[in-house]
Amino acid sequence: MRYYDLYESPHGRILLVAGDEGLTGVYFDGQKHHPRLEAGWRHDARHAPLRQAKRELAEYFGGERRRFETALAPEGTPFQRTVWKAISTVDFGATITYAELARRAGFPGSARAAGAATGRNPIGIIVPCHRIVGSNGSLTGYAGGLEKKRALLALEGAKAESPTADLLSAAY
Repeated sequence: MRYYDLYESPHGRILLVAGDEGLTGVYFDGQKHHPRLEAGWRHDARHAPLRQAKRELAEYFGGERRRFETALAPEGTPFQRTVWKAISTVDFGATITYAELARRAGFPGSARAAGAATGRNPIGIIVPCHRIVGSNGSLTGYAGGLEKKRALLALEGAKAESPTADLLSAAY
């Protein structure tokens, strides 16, 4: 069974999706790979993982939370899940490059593949893919949009590069 609820963040509405084991999705309205609500999904604001995710997101946006504890159950390939797990090790307010992410995931030299897996991260913010940057420190790709990536990094006190640097950077 899939459960869902909506959360109004300071940066727009977020769709939260969960199964019985934990949170499976955190999606800004309009972001890439945003799922369609299926007929069998149930709106349930009381479903424990959804309720906890909403509370923790409110604390995060309120400057009171640096790490999330919500149970996660992302769906993806073994490679993607390995990359997402490595993303989860990036500290609040820090950034790393896609090359460093690939190294941490155990796949040195696979920055582009790690970047592709990052782009498919279904649990944005909580699995903080906004903390992954291009090789020159510029902001590259974010399924929720670069404006949201900048805002999340600013909330955490991380330095966001200029829009000019974004245009000059490689895809990953």
